[in-house]
Amino acid sequence: MRPSRPERGSARSRRCLRALPAAPLAALLLVSGCGGSSKSSAGTQASHGPKVTVLARSVPGVGQVLVTSSGYTLYMFQPDDRRTVTCTGVCTGTWPPLMLPSGGVAVAGPGIKSSLLGSDPDPAGGRVITYDGWPLYTYTGDVQPGQATGQGIDLNGGEWYVLRPSGAPLIPAP
Repeated sequence: MRPSRPERGSARSRRCLRALPAAPLAALLLVSGCGGSSKSSAGTQASHGPKVTVLARSVPGVGQVLVTSSGYTLYMFQPDDRRTVTCTGVCTGTWPPLMLPSGGVAVAGPGIKSSLLGSDPDPAGGRVITYDGWPLYTYTGDVQPGQATGQGIDLNGGEWYVLRPSGAPLIPAP
């Protein structure tokens, strides 16, 4: 349930790159202005890089929780303890982490506090989007948007819970 990667670069830079022969590309980019300065292209990358949006939506049975832009419920893993990604290897086959594309940004959609969004290193490489310190995961058991079939499951070495927009996991009272 990972979002697809949007194309990188502006339409103008892609047109310029297609129009230039491969061999003299580097020299011509500097002269033609297609590439721009490193300062402006760094700013452009940050503001126009891939975006991953986290939203708050009401999901039957659990209420208002975090979801992906496609409507799939997001979960936290108790062993992560708001510190680090611990779901690795076989675990990620069932609980795919919500990855932050290289050069991308996590965006707060409706109902989400942007100050609670962040990312942590993934031991397998890249970065996993976090909310209030909790690395975020989807669940392969949720076969369509709006499901929360992973809520309260003890699997892969710990408990899995949905997160409220406040950042608190929905942990049932004992």
